Amino acid sequence: MNPSAFSLHRVAEQTHAQIPLQAVILAGGSGTRLWPLSREHFPKQLIDLLGDESLLQSTARRLDALQAARPVADEVFVVCGEEHRFTTAEQLRSVGRKCRIILEPVGRSTAPALTSAALALAAGGSDAVMVVMPADHAILDETAFAETVAVAADYAAEGAVVTMGIVPTRADTGYGYIKVGAKAGEGGGYRLERFVEKPAKSLAETYVQSGEFWWNSGIFVLRASVWLNLIEQFRPLIADTARRAFATAKSDRDFLRLGEAEFTACPSESIDFAVMEHLGDLGTPAGVVVVPLSAGWSDVGSWDAIWDLLPKDASGNVARGRVMFDDAVNTFAHSEGRLIACVGTQDLVVVETPDAILVAKTSEVQRVKNVVSRLKADNGSEAQYHRKVHRPWGYYDSIDSDHGFQVKRIVVNPGARLSLQMHHHRAEHWIVVSGTALVTRGDESFLLSENESTYIPLGQKHRLENPGKVPLSMIEVQSGSYLGEDDIVRFDDAYGRG
Repeated sequence: MNPSAFSLHRVAEQTHAQIPLQAVILAGGSGTRLWPLSREHFPKQLIDLLGDESLLQSTARRLDALQAARPVADEVFVVCGEEHRFTTAEQLRSVGRKCRIILEPVGRSTAPALTSAALALAAGGSDAVMVVMPADHAILDETAFAETVAVAADYAAEGAVVTMGIVPTRADTGYGYIKVGAKAGEGGGYRLERFVEKPAKSLAETYVQSGEFWWNSGIFVLRASVWLNLIEQFRPLIADTARRAFATAKSDRDFLRLGEAEFTACPSESIDFAVMEHLGDLGTPAGVVVVPLSAGWSDVGSWDAIWDLLPKDASGNVARGRVMFDDAVNTFAHSEGRLIACVGTQDLVVVETPDAILVAKTSEVQRVKNVVSRLKADNGSEAQYHRKVHRPWGYYDSIDSDHGFQVKRIVVNPGARLSLQMHHHRAEHWIVVSGTALVTRGDESFLLSENESTYIPLGQKHRLENPGKVPLSMIEVQSGSYLGEDDIVRFDDAYGRG
C-alpha cells in the first residue's frame, strides 16, 4: 500500500466534533536502551534528547496542535512511577499543562496503567474518547498528528478501538507490526486483521515487501468504557486488581497514589499483549481500525534512532555538546561536559556523562540493554542513578567519594526546603557557595551566607532551606561509617515522603 494513496477525510458529524478528547500520557519508562543518558530513576521521557525540551514536555505540547483540531479536556491524565513523580509534575507545570498524575507504586507495564486512567475517568462520570500516548515518542509534524487523531476520534466515538499505524520504511525488528485489511468506511481508516510481535529479520522483510503490514506506533484512541470492557474480557485479573488498587487510592498533594498492595498484585503486561493481539477476531460495536500516521513518528528507542532524527553534517555526523570530528563518518557523539574528539570514526555512537561512557557500533546499539542488565546484577549504581540526582527541592551532584566520605554539590530552589531529618551513621559539613541558607540544627535556627559554613553532628535533627529569591548552592561533605541515601529518618517533609 502506498501512503500517498491514503486520504484522511473526517467523518462529518457535528456530534463527533463536539466530544472532548481526553489525553492520557503513559510515562512509566524504565530507561535501558538509551543508557547512559537514561537511567532507571531518570528515564528517557524526562531527558532533552532532541532539543531544549524533554520528550514528556514535547508530548504535552503536542496537545496544543491537537486542540486546534478538536476540543481537548483541560486536564491531562498522566500515569507514572513513584520515583519520577516530582520531576514529571515539574516538567509538565513548566509547559503550562494542568495534570492529574496517577502514581504506580511499582512498574506493571502499560495495560494496568491505561486501566487505572480509564477507571479515573469513569469515576468522574466520563466516557471520554481517550488519546493514549507514550511519553517517550517523537512526532516531527504535529499538525499532521492532530489531523490524524481527529480522524481516529471519529471512529472511536462510535465504539471502535483505533490504533495508529506507521507505513514502514525498512524491515525493522525493533517494532511490532499490524496487518492491515480492507477500508473501514469512508473515514480514512482500515480494518485491523492482526497484531504481530516483533519479528525476526527475515520475517520483517517479508512483511515490508508485502505492503500489508505496518509498524505499530503504540498510540491508541478509544473510549474509556471500551477499554474497561476489553480488559475485563481478556485479562480479568488485571481488571480486578487495578479496580481494587484504584478503590484504595489516596490523594497525596497533586498526585493520586494507587493502593500499593493491590497494584503490586497486578500482572505486568503491555496493552498489545493483554488486549490488542486478541482483537483480530473481535466483534466490537464498531470494530478495530488502523489509521495511518504520517507525521515523522519515532519511538526514540535506541541511539541510532536519535542519530536518524537529528540534523547531520555533510559526512553524516551528529554532535551534541563539546564534540570535534576529524575525518569521521556517520558518527553520533553526545557530551554532557567533557570534550569528545572523534578521529577517523565510522558508524559509531559515543555518549559521555559524568560517571559513564558508551562506545558502540551503530548496528549494535540495541545491545546496550545487556550492559544495563549486567550493571544491575553487579549492583552498579550507574544503572539506576545519574551522578546528578533531581529532587523536588532541587538537585544534588555527587562530586567525589571514597571509604568514609562523600562530597556533594547541593542546589536548593528559591523558597524550597529539605525535610527535617537526621542520620544514624554520618555527620555533615555544609559550606555555602552562593545564595543564603536557613539552617535548622536541633533547637536553633540561623542564616548562612556565601563562604560561611556549619557542622551537623551524627544523630542531630536538621533541615536546610532557601529563603531567598535565587538558587542556593552549597558543598556538603559527609563523613561516617555508612553514606547511603537510605540513612535518612524524616520527621517532617513538605513533599509527603515518609
